Amino acid sequence: MTLDLIQQAFQLFLSIDNLLAVFIGVMIGTTVGAIPGMTTPMGVALVLPFTFTMQPVTGILLLLGVYKGGLYGGSITAILIKAPGTPAASCTVLDGFPMAQKGEARKALDMALYASCFADFISNVALILFTGFLASFALRFGPPEFFTLIVFSLTIIAGVSGDSLAKGIMSACFGLILATIGLDIIYGTNRFVFGEVELMAGLSFIPVLIGLFALPEILNQFTIKMEKRVSAGQLGSIGATFADFKRCFKSILRGSLIGVILGAIPGIGGSPSAFLSYSEAKRTSKNPGNYGKGEIEGVAAAEAGNNGVAGATMIPLLALGVPGDVITAVILGAFMIHGLRPGPVMFEQNLALIYAIFMGIMLSSAYLFIVGKVSIKAISKIADIPNNILYPAVLVFCIYGAYAINTNVFDVLVMFFVGVLGFAMLRLNIPAAPFLIAFILGPLLEDSFRQALLMGEGSPTIFFRNEICAVFWVLTALSIFLMVKNHIQAKGQKRTPGG
Repeated sequence: MTLDLIQQAFQLFLSIDNLLAVFIGVMIGTTVGAIPGMTTPMGVALVLPFTFTMQPVTGILLLLGVYKGGLYGGSITAILIKAPGTPAASCTVLDGFPMAQKGEARKALDMALYASCFADFISNVALILFTGFLASFALRFGPPEFFTLIVFSLTIIAGVSGDSLAKGIMSACFGLILATIGLDIIYGTNRFVFGEVELMAGLSFIPVLIGLFALPEILNQFTIKMEKRVSAGQLGSIGATFADFKRCFKSILRGSLIGVILGAIPGIGGSPSAFLSYSEAKRTSKNPGNYGKGEIEGVAAAEAGNNGVAGATMIPLLALGVPGDVITAVILGAFMIHGLRPGPVMFEQNLALIYAIFMGIMLSSAYLFIVGKVSIKAISKIADIPNNILYPAVLVFCIYGAYAINTNVFDVLVMFFVGVLGFAMLRLNIPAAPFLIAFILGPLLEDSFRQALLMGEGSPTIFFRNEICAVFWVLTALSIFLMVKNHIQAKGQKRTPGG
């Protein structure tokens, strides 16, 4: 049986389309990550419409390639011009840019690449080893268990997304409200359609996604005062050696494991992992005073922590159907577009497809190394593209992406509406991640809640029926307690002079 599954997986994976999709995805992701102002979620959102006509494996591998490439690509401009392409690359700036100032940009970029590829590989191995085990456990889940799991996930995501607890909760509530628009599948009543027939089917995922992540960045670039960019300049001729990698290996391995652990927890993401890995490397270093002044081990630790989350964030997605961050939420949308629902049932019905995805994920690590080594010099020049050329082109892709899913102008209007909302959220520092994840999980939350009540004949005790529900309620309570505690501590520090 296992041999048959592996054979089927190879048949699904071994095609020119899949091999090219992973490579092109890594190239796109690295390029997008290297453009200041363009984020990896934005890149994945723009690529998603192109996957509609692809086979499920091909489309998902393309998006995963963009994800993997984007995580590394952010380090390029972080090192060269002190402009991190992704939020997680902010940590790489601390030592990467000082190295560039000393003429060691090439060495810093090489070490960032080596650390990224190694951490990505470790994260992929963790994904393959642990996802199946978690999925088999999740087969015990019914509607009550899924409801408590989603509630727990939403509390985590709302709490760790941004500095303000209230804003995180507000963002998640916005997403849940928009998720209720359309026809009630149980009673057949219309909700929030306001007489508009187009809204009866609910808001399409793609226009909401593009409007939330792409348009706000475009609008922001044209409303803020443009600062003159520093040219990417010279990379330097001396790259990182094996001796450099050996010296940094302990920090890379530690950062990779930190990334795997934090990445597997929904809502954490790459930024906390990168900074934790960096701080641990500095704490255990024999020369902590060198950090922040161009220490190559600092670059290695930051990038290892950042990329260590890549595969791990897929663990809750594939095993439980719960996205670990914004990008995996987009990938969840890609699964749903192709009629697939990640979770334990998928492991029973589409195990060969999952194995094929695992193969593509492992290949992406090799492609990342090749793309990084070959194209660093060319991709680094992307940072010099003027905004007045770059962002109008991106806007065209946004409109195409929103229109392509249903060939409907109404979806374009939805995109612009959500884009204006997303821009307001950006200016008010309201995080977008809880919004999107709540929008995706909202229907599943509602369905699980209603099904559970039907099972329990209306009794709320159904949500406490076994130890799984109890564990998730305890975790939810603990999550809320820590959120409130951290919020109070943060307010206290602000009131303290010098805090």
